[in-house]
Amino acid sequence: MHWTLAFDIPEGKPKINHRSSLLSIGSCFSTIIGDKLMDRKFPVLNNPFGTLFNPISMAQVMEDALLEMPINSDMVLARDGLYLHFGMHSDVVAYSAESLMRLIKKKQQLTKSVLESASHLLITFGTAWVYEYGNHGQVVANCHKQPSGLFEKRLLSPEEIFKNFNAFFNVLRQINPSFQLLFTVSPVRHTKEGIPENQLSKSVLRIAAQMIVDQFEFAHYFPSYEIMIDELRDYRFYKQDRVHPSEEAEDYIWERFKNTWIDPKTYPLIQEFEGIKRDLSHKAFNPDSPAHIKFLDNLQRKIERYSKDFDFSKEMDQLRKKQQYRGR
Repeated sequence: MHWTLAFDIPEGKPKINHRSSLLSIGSCFSTIIGDKLMDRKFPVLNNPFGTLFNPISMAQVMEDALLEMPINSDMVLARDGLYLHFGMHSDVVAYSAESLMRLIKKKQQLTKSVLESASHLLITFGTAWVYEYGNHGQVVANCHKQPSGLFEKRLLSPEEIFKNFNAFFNVLRQINPSFQLLFTVSPVRHTKEGIPENQLSKSVLRIAAQMIVDQFEFAHYFPSYEIMIDELRDYRFYKQDRVHPSEEAEDYIWERFKNTWIDPKTYPLIQEFEGIKRDLSHKAFNPDSPAHIKFLDNLQRKIERYSKDFDFSKEMDQLRKKQQYRGR
């Protein structure tokens, strides 16, 4: 007996491997997929401007980075002694306007560098509802808890989303004609706008993504939203807020993504890296036991072996902390 209605996903090509170069950008689900790729040592620049929910802001920050556009200082604001930018998430923050500008410039340069050679661009649309700020009605990525009277709320159209990404693609293809684009609609429910409004928003995003996929041969759609609402259509697959997918759901969607887009030749390495991650999270009953000391020594040798080709500096720091903990 089958308890879900599974569906086939077209095979993605060209596959992602450890020689690929990736940029993941968009909603918090793009961060989750980016983190899973990074944990398995795929080279990923993961949401450099923080979580972005609407497609216009995503296209804007990437196009500005590629064209080395001046940072719009009219979008800078101060809140609680910190400086933020309406075009980016609150993760992009500094103690002065000048240091914020330097931080954004550094992120733009890094993004430009990755886009110029990226093999795959992962974009996750979060919401079609946008908030416009200022006399020119500039779409903001984040309202940063400012008074609602400063903004006008509206729903994007699929045509508007398509127009903005078409403009961005025209710039990117001149610099990097060989990239592949992976679109997905976030499975996270944006209930702040309301349940019917969330469904309306997701419909707009899905149509826009399909318009792009139909128009460009380098564009592909991965159905993370559809997996969540069809294959995993039960509240037990959500976290306690009933909005975000649970860890189990995230892992399930990751497996579907892996089977669709990741080169099977990388699977043995992925298993090794997943094993290292599990071993590092292991809590010893007796940290000073000979068995645990041997376990850590073996783990260190394994990490050192892979460190020749992959960045395991974070894992080595974790391991050293475990080794220093012994005898305390």
